[in-house]
Amino acid sequence: MSVGNDFAELFGQSVMGKDKSEVPVSSFTGEQKYVGIYFSAHWCPPCRNFTPVLVEFYKKVKSKGLEIVFVSSDRDQESFDDYYDSMPWLTISYADRDRKGQLCEKFGVSGIPSFILLDGNTGAMITKDGRGRVQGDEDGNNFPWQ
Repeated sequence: MSVGNDFAELFGQSVMGKDKSEVPVSSFTGEQKYVGIYFSAHWCPPCRNFTPVLVEFYKKVKSKGLEIVFVSSDRDQESFDDYYDSMPWLTISYADRDRKGQLCEKFGVSGIPSFILLDGNTGAMITKDGRGRVQGDEDGNNFPWQ
């Protein structure tokens, strides 16, 4: 199976961009690319504290090949929309609750916020503790932590 297919199995063929456009998964995967999956929700105080830290980190390391896909645990579309407005990256559709559940199960996510980093070429997990890595390397000097 090719890497593109691996990521398509995770997210589908496309995810949603900031302007609600469809962004092909193939556009942010491949060599020298890294895919972060951010599990979070507006109702979660630790999430609301970590999100601005992750936003600043993302701005600093996006040029190193990082793309993030938000996976929401919000309770309704309105909360999702409000929270996602604070994020500069991609997301799976809030309505795709089945995919959210599959991603949580695949990566063993039982608490939020959770930030998982994958190699965009191989699909291999780089770290399941992306939150701790970001907090310990806020300028991204050691990114991608390999």
